[in-house]
Order: sequence, then structure tokens, then C-alpha cells
Amino acid sequence: MIAKGVEGEGVPVGPHADAVATMAAWRPDDRGQESLRQAYLGFLAARPDACERSCEAGHITASALVFDAAGEHILLTLHPRVGKWLQLGGHCEPYDKTLAGAALREAREESGIPNLRIDPVPVHVDVHPITCSLGLPTRHFDVRFAVRAPDGAIPVRSNESLDLRWWPVDALPEDADGTAGIDAMLAVLR
Repeated sequence: MIAKGVEGEGVPVGPHADAVATMAAWRPDDRGQESLRQAYLGFLAARPDACERSCEAGHITASALVFDAAGEHILLTLHPRVGKWLQLGGHCEPYDKTLAGAALREAREESGIPNLRIDPVPVHVDVHPITCSLGLPTRHFDVRFAVRAPDGAIPVRSNESLDLRWWPVDALPEDADGTAGIDAMLAVLR
């Protein structure tokens, strides 16, 4: 799908087109992250269905590292399938126009917090094996974004979580770094 930009130029719209544009524009400082960025671009070039959960080879997901207004706490969910504390996030939907938009939508749905603000530049990427909604082993090519909650935000646990709570940035639960790579994300933001 192509939409008209401000200057009348064609601008790609949709999670796949935006994933390509986002990964092409992003320049991480870390060599490992740069290597993964290149792998994401190759995967996206090879798979027009890369943002669809039906893509059995793996699919692009979007997640949000949600900080409180002061930046002192991170909101984590106790994921029922993984059994670990993770950042909020999930699958792209066909109606998502951007990866950042998908991450923001997931953060709102999973936290119940309105008026979240997202930085549309990724902070981290990670590929991890998982058995998700297909019921088959697959991989998530996760693109992570930093999100800020408004002052006084009170999260409301959704049915997608066993628990949901704010954790001090310097006192995360022991299992928070597993699949999520939260320490790696925080290192990029410091």
C-alpha cells in the first residue's frame, strides 16, 4: 500500500514496508546489533509475509520497554507462555501502519495505560525461538522501542499476563533478562 506524503511522494504504509524502512534507516552502535539489522533486512527482502504471524519461518514482532515518567521504573509483564518477566509487545497486525505503532498498540493493550509516548527509533533487536500462536516452533524477530508513560500512570493487567508491575531500573527481577534482553536494551539507552 502506498500513501501520499506531505510533499506528494509515495510513502510505504504497512508493517512490512515500515519494517524495511525502519531497519534500513536504523544505525546501531553495537556490532552485534548491526549484524542482526542486516539479517532482518535479508529476511524482510526474502519474505513479503515476514510481519504476519502465519509466517512459519519466523516473523517480525514489536515490543515496548515502558518507562515511568521519571525514567526510574520499567513496566514488565509476567508472560504466561514464557514464564518470565518481559517487556510488553507482540505480533504485528495487518492494520498496523508502522512497527513503532504496533509496539505502542501492544503496550496500550497490555498495560491499560493511555497517552503513552514512543520514540520511533528502535533501541534493540533480538531473534529468539518460541512456540507462539501457531502452536509450532518458530522465531520472533523482535524490534524493541523505548516508551514513556505519563506521570502517575497506573497499569491494569490484561488477560495476556499473569502479573504486571513496575520494577526499579536498578532492581529488575532475576529472570527479566532471559528472552527479553532487558539489560542489553538498558545499556543502549544509558
